[in-house]
Amino acid sequence: MIRITRVCLALAVLAALPTAACGKEGSPPGKGPATDRLPHYQVAQGFQLPDSPTWKRAKKRGYFVVGAKEDQPYLGEKDPATGTYSGFDIEIAKMMSASLGFAPGTIRFKTIASANRETALQNGQIDYYVGTYTINAMRKKLVGFAGPYFMAGQDLLVRKNEHGIDGPQDLDGKRVCSAAGSTPYQRIKKDYPKAILIAYDTYSVCVDNLLTYQVDAVTTDDAILIGYAAKAPGELRVVGRSFSEEPYGIGVPRSDNALRFALDDALEAREKNGDWKRAYEATLGLSGVPAPTPPAIDRYPAS
Repeated sequence: MIRITRVCLALAVLAALPTAACGKEGSPPGKGPATDRLPHYQVAQGFQLPDSPTWKRAKKRGYFVVGAKEDQPYLGEKDPATGTYSGFDIEIAKMMSASLGFAPGTIRFKTIASANRETALQNGQIDYYVGTYTINAMRKKLVGFAGPYFMAGQDLLVRKNEHGIDGPQDLDGKRVCSAAGSTPYQRIKKDYPKAILIAYDTYSVCVDNLLTYQVDAVTTDDAILIGYAAKAPGELRVVGRSFSEEPYGIGVPRSDNALRFALDDALEAREKNGDWKRAYEATLGLSGVPAPTPPAIDRYPAS
């Protein structure tokens, strides 16, 4: 009877989470950013970037195609009923579009799984990518990065009544879920090999499995986990001891240095004029975590 009660409770919570794997189609979306409280970004008039082939393609078609996540509350989340994307990453994408001369409302967002980000940028499927994309040396060999625009840290999401997991040192023999191809997945595999790793394309499936007692913890960046915990505060909690630094960057085609440098300039300007903080407070800030100081932009040289 106890087991049945737990599963029923978990399924009730899942109805409030985005695109739950075992939820009914059309389930109501969970609480997210209020549309009427989101910032508005001034569009740069007469902006030109002729040295960027990506920008020129966008100019010809009239909009940017931006890769994003769709299952990360307060960061990148897609409303299954309307198809609308919302969250801090989505706001970053919008302000970048405005800085490059395109109205934010013209963006065509496209969900791209973590494992497919480099390929999507390399083959021109998207123009740039904003979706908890950690900058690292290996990825810089494949794509370019503007930013970083946010500094996260890897952490663990557990059930609220879980008292045996206080950090990664407690994961021996535990079933730990993360996204395939993600930096957090690779770190657990390398540094904590006694953990039993489970991988899916999306973190929402990991959270579903956590709530239904199929895994013991979900690991990814604390910013993502805070969003999930905020949606089900009675059932989930973040351990709160991050064990990495994850600088989030905007992914661009590797050879398009003109676009990368223009996005660096745009980020710097939006941080100075307050747009960055306003975007955070309207999205991630709803979790109760105050806006941090943005990280220093890494203007690494063209390669």
